[in-house]
Amino acid sequence: MAETIGSITDKISIIQLKIFHMKEQLQRTDVTEEFKSQINNKISVLNEQKKDLEDELTELFYDVFSGKRKLKVYRQFKMYNDPSYRIKK
Repeated sequence: MAETIGSITDKISIIQLKIFHMKEQLQRTDVTEEFKSQINNKISVLNEQKKDLEDELTELFYDVFSGKRKLKVYRQFKMYNDPSYRIKK
């Protein structure tokens, strides 16, 4: 598992937004029942994906708190706005 707590949380929030907007589509009166059926199928897939990510997040939390896994901190190395990286002409 190469995911971080933040990346999993981000994916869950994106899926939740997709579910919200798909459910809005179900409220439309200008679409066919076939369209609504397709939307319901998509919502089912999104719910399954969300559940999988929630399970992965839970597993990661337990692994971290039990000491089975350690989280790494990746430092940012930014070069812009640092005069020492400017090429002198």
